[in-house]
Amino acid sequence: MSMNNQGRPTMPTSGASDAKETNVKTFTGNKALQIEEALSFEIGSYQQTGVDLPEPKARTNRLGGLDRNTDIGLPGLSEPETMRHFVRLSQKNYAIDMGPFPLGSCTMKHNPRLNEKMARLPGFGDLHPLTPVAQAQGALELIDTLAHWLKELTGMPAVAMSPKAGAHGELCGMMAIKAAIVARGEGDKRVRVLAPESAHGTNPATAVQCGFKVENIPGDKTGRVDLEAMKAKLGDDVAGIMVTNPNTCGLFERDIRAIADAVHEAGGYFYCDGANFNAIAGKVRPGDLGVDAMHINLHKTFSTPHGGGGPGSGPTVLSEALAPFAPVPYVVCEDGTYDLVETRRAAKAEGESAESFGRLTAFHGQMGMFVRALSYMMSHGKDGIAQASEDAVLNANYVLARLKAEMTPAFDGYCMHEALFDDRFLKDTGVETVDFAKAMIDEGYHPMTMYFPLVVHGAMLIEPTESESKRELDLFCGALLSLAKRAKAGESAAFKAAPVYAPRRRLDETAAARHPVLRWTPPQKAEAAE
Repeated sequence: MSMNNQGRPTMPTSGASDAKETNVKTFTGNKALQIEEALSFEIGSYQQTGVDLPEPKARTNRLGGLDRNTDIGLPGLSEPETMRHFVRLSQKNYAIDMGPFPLGSCTMKHNPRLNEKMARLPGFGDLHPLTPVAQAQGALELIDTLAHWLKELTGMPAVAMSPKAGAHGELCGMMAIKAAIVARGEGDKRVRVLAPESAHGTNPATAVQCGFKVENIPGDKTGRVDLEAMKAKLGDDVAGIMVTNPNTCGLFERDIRAIADAVHEAGGYFYCDGANFNAIAGKVRPGDLGVDAMHINLHKTFSTPHGGGGPGSGPTVLSEALAPFAPVPYVVCEDGTYDLVETRRAAKAEGESAESFGRLTAFHGQMGMFVRALSYMMSHGKDGIAQASEDAVLNANYVLARLKAEMTPAFDGYCMHEALFDDRFLKDTGVETVDFAKAMIDEGYHPMTMYFPLVVHGAMLIEPTESESKRELDLFCGALLSLAKRAKAGESAAFKAAPVYAPRRRLDETAAARHPVLRWTPPQKAEAAE
C-alpha cells in the first residue's frame, strides 16, 4: 500500500483495467457495498402488508356508497424491507454530510446539529400554527428576536417573516414595490423593471408575475452591471431594478451605490436579490447601499436545510419607503406581551400602517427554519457571522487560485464567495462542460453549477462556502486539476463514457426532461399495451 499526493492510501491493482472491473457481473446486481435496489413496487407484494390491524368494531359507514372496491395498488413490505429500501436509496445520494457540495449560487453549507436539536425542542417542534397567541408567547418572541437581528444585519427598519423561500421573498419585495407605486398613483405609468443579464431566473419571472415588463441590462467586461447602459434605460416608466449583490458571477457590484442613487432619482425602487448574503453578512449592510427590499435565504446564509431537506424560508427586509406596505401577519410587542397583526385593518400600534398589501401566505412563516437560523446566529455571535463571510470569500479565492493553473477563470481579479470558470481550457479537447461534470461524479463529487450564469460560455460556478477545511479543498482542487490535465491529454473518450462508477451510467437527460416517466406501470400491463 502506498500514499497518494492527497495523503490517502492507495491499494495495488491486479493489473486489470478499471473499465474491465466495472463490467464484472454479479447474480444480485450488487457491487460489494454498492447495493442494487429495485422500486418498492417491484419488491413488495400486493397480497401482504407490514402491519396487522384489527377490524374496527361498531363501525358506521359514512362513505355514502363510495367504498373502494379495488385494490389500493400499493406494495406491502415488512418493516426491515422498508427500512433497507430507503437506506439503500439514501446511499445513492450525494449529501453535504458526505463531502463538499460545490454548487455555485446555492450555498450548500453545513447544517449544525445544534440547530436541529433546538428545532426539535418540545414547544417548537410540536407547535401547531393554530395555537392561540396566549399559548405561543415563546414562539412569537423567537420570531421577533430573529426579525430584530435580520434588521440589524441588513440595516433595514422592517422585515416580513412569512415568505416561504427565496422566490417567495422576491415576490414579497416586488409586491411591496407595486403597492408603493400604486399608492403614489403611478400604477399604470411605471411598468418597467430592469434586471442584469446575469440575474437569477426567478428575478424576471417574479417581476412579470407582478405585472411588470422586464428589460435586460448588459454586463461590462468585468462581469458587473454596465452602469452607463443601465442609466440609459431609466425613465419615468421604470418601477425599479433587481440586482443580485454579490452577483451571480461571484463579484461585488462596485457601482452598487451609484446604481441605487440613479434608480431613486428616476423615481424607482431598488430590489436586491439576497441569495448571496452569505458573502457579506456582518460585513456590509444592504440598507447602507440604498436597497429598498431584499429577501434573505435562511437556508443559504443561516444554515437551515436546503432543497429536499427544507422547507425553505425567505424573510424580506424593507426600507423605510416600503415598510408601510409589508404583508401581514407580523409580530408586535406591547408591555412584554406578543401579538400577531393578522389583517391590515387591525394595525393599531405606533409605526404600523393600514397600507399593507395584505396576506402573502397562510400563517406566519417556517417556524422550524426560524429556530435553526436564530440558533446559528446566537452560537456564532456578531464576530462569528462576520468571520463566516470572510472564510467563505477566502475559500472561494483559494479555489480560484488553485484551479487557474489548468482551468480558465471567467473574469480577472479576485472573487467573492464563489469562483466562476468558463470552458476555454477545454477548447479543441473534444470534452464539453457536461462531460467534465460527469467525470467529477466518478471522482466522488457532485458537480458544481454548470452552464450558469448564461453570460459565460460553458460556465462552471464553484461555491465552497466557509464550511470546508483546507484539506477538503485541496482534495477537491486536486481532483479537478487532474481532470483538466486528462482532458488536455486527449482522454475525451473516457470523459464521454463517464460516469463509470456511479449506480447508473449516463442518462439521456434531454429525453428524461421532455418525456418524464412519472408513474410506474406493472410489466404485464405494459406488455399488454404493446
